[in-house]
Amino acid sequence: MARNKEKLVLLLDVGPSMHSVLPEVEKVCSMLVEKKLIFRKNDEVGVVVFGTEETNNDLTKEVGGYDNIVVLEDIKVVDGDLIDTLQKLPRGTVDGDFLDAIVVGMDMLIKKYKDIHKGKKRLCLITNAIHPIKDSLEGTKEDQVETIAAQMTAQGMKMESIVVRGRLSQDANTRIMNENDRLLSIFSKQTCTRTVYVDSPTSLLGALKTRRITPVTVFRGDLELSPNMKIKVWVYKRTQEEKFPTLKKYSEKATQTNKFATHQVKVDYEYKSVDGSSKVVPPEQRIKGYRYGPQVVPISAAEWDAVKFKPEKGVKLLGFTDASNIIRHYYMKDVYLFIAEPGNTRAILAVSAIARAMKEMNKVAMLRCVWRQGQQNVVLGVLTPNISQNDKIPDSFYFNVLPFIEDVREYQFPSVNSFPVSWQPNEQQQKAADELVQMLNLAPSGKEEALLPDFTPNPVLQRFYHHLELKSKQPDAAVPPLDGTLKRITEPDPELFFENKSVIDALRKHFELKENPKLKKSARLLLPEKPSGSNHEDGDADVSAQAVNSIEKSPVVKIEKIGDLTPVQDFEVIMSRRDSPEWVGKAIKEMRDKILGLLSDSHEGDNHLKALECIAGLRKGCILEQEPEPYNNFLRYLNLYCQQKGMSNFWQLLAPRKLTLISKSEAADSDVTDDEARRFFVKAEPKPKD
Repeated sequence: MARNKEKLVLLLDVGPSMHSVLPEVEKVCSMLVEKKLIFRKNDEVGVVVFGTEETNNDLTKEVGGYDNIVVLEDIKVVDGDLIDTLQKLPRGTVDGDFLDAIVVGMDMLIKKYKDIHKGKKRLCLITNAIHPIKDSLEGTKEDQVETIAAQMTAQGMKMESIVVRGRLSQDANTRIMNENDRLLSIFSKQTCTRTVYVDSPTSLLGALKTRRITPVTVFRGDLELSPNMKIKVWVYKRTQEEKFPTLKKYSEKATQTNKFATHQVKVDYEYKSVDGSSKVVPPEQRIKGYRYGPQVVPISAAEWDAVKFKPEKGVKLLGFTDASNIIRHYYMKDVYLFIAEPGNTRAILAVSAIARAMKEMNKVAMLRCVWRQGQQNVVLGVLTPNISQNDKIPDSFYFNVLPFIEDVREYQFPSVNSFPVSWQPNEQQQKAADELVQMLNLAPSGKEEALLPDFTPNPVLQRFYHHLELKSKQPDAAVPPLDGTLKRITEPDPELFFENKSVIDALRKHFELKENPKLKKSARLLLPEKPSGSNHEDGDADVSAQAVNSIEKSPVVKIEKIGDLTPVQDFEVIMSRRDSPEWVGKAIKEMRDKILGLLSDSHEGDNHLKALECIAGLRKGCILEQEPEPYNNFLRYLNLYCQQKGMSNFWQLLAPRKLTLISKSEAADSDVTDDEARRFFVKAEPKPKD
């Protein structure tokens, strides 16, 4: 059994009061399993729902009770069927008891793993907790919860409680809600339990951490305040950008019956001599070369190592300064957390004393950091005190990297007062603009902040994982439309605009909108070609109508074919369409045909410049869409085509414009190295005859 393999049981309230948020519960739980299939495919997950009319669990059969609880899925390794189950949760008819559901989930984990403590055992409870739980047969409800919490600790289990309230709790009994909150707080105090309260579907999507990353220290050593005073500290990354998973090449050539086949493509590179021989140069005979003008200067690994900057590992204090001297927007990269060495009482007291003194005096510390031995760069940053509000958690520091002087970008903008008087806003316009800005404030005074960072998921990643799950079932599945809940993150809130309609009307009243003549002129590029035999005339009225439509919304006519008038613009418009995955391939094919058509119809090179523009547009589009292979294959074919047709004069125009093969540095999926791309035109030149 893998040591870090997680065993998770989802405890989902499906009672009548939860029906309005169950679609979001289905999304967040499905997303949890989708990410596990990518990052932790050996994890095991079980699903328990409570609040159903039916009852189906082992405890009911063995000891009785625990009604209205159904085990939808026993604990098993995550798979696609589990996602289907979570996307179609039943709608219950009775009010569920979350405490009984916790006991059923614990029973499943205990029976499945017994005394095995390896791995991580976790319960995840999602409920609104607005209905009373049943009275205990022995003792109070608090005694019952304490007994369950003690058993949970003994079995090495953790729990995560997500309480969905908001509008659902407006008509609920306040006394019952307070009692349930008090019971959940007992779990938080006596076990490893995290309780989160959310009040909107968007917050629910971000409340459940679908991917957990084990924190790893980037530095363990001394925080050197002076040569004679050092404090033992550990440094962790506090924040980190979540990126797309690494997509690897996949091959279908392995037989389906081979259970040990990984289907992954392994790429090996061979280096051969430039003299054309097929002999492979071994690694010990290779040396890196660096261009210096027209020459290539070889530098061995020993020479490079001799001139390399090698700072000593360590964290040193440079001094203190007022917090007001550090500008917030100078912070770079991720945030680090400095804590005293765990178990070191003297270090904990020293960190706490310095942090509280800095907080009282409004000071920050400047540090010079080298995280590991042999690190080539030195990091300079600011250390900010983080005073803990919990007696069980010691004080710590936050560390932010600061830029060097050459990294600072100062953008100077002219003052509005320097503009002509006719351009400056009057008092009414300024007031209307100020009210609009205040309306769009995410953290207005007296209200809770909207789109809290801790509870707001990344909509791009959420949509990507959903699309990946769809393509696993249907390889040709199109990109799904943006989910309604995610639209609340990426698009303006319609309720906010409706409530502040007077502010928007005032802004519209004081600012007159006029048509931009430049947009009217550029709208002609979006018009389709007039088909041959058409009786329609291109009038000014039609162009004006298209121009107005292009300002208000997307173009009325969608280009579906590359024309003769503006082929590059047509190609870019078709490539940018996202209503079907077929448009990219269609645009590339039509552009290749257009280039060959221009060359075949060329008379004394009159179409050569236009063909070069099309090749440049095709190359740019293939790089943007990460489709290097179609362009590279076409360029190799074009080389043969020009040789057969005697068009060497056109081929010689490509090299000065750098229209060579797309290399791996420009597109990750390319199989062409930078050196091969540079030598492409050199190899293509015909050898002179003796």
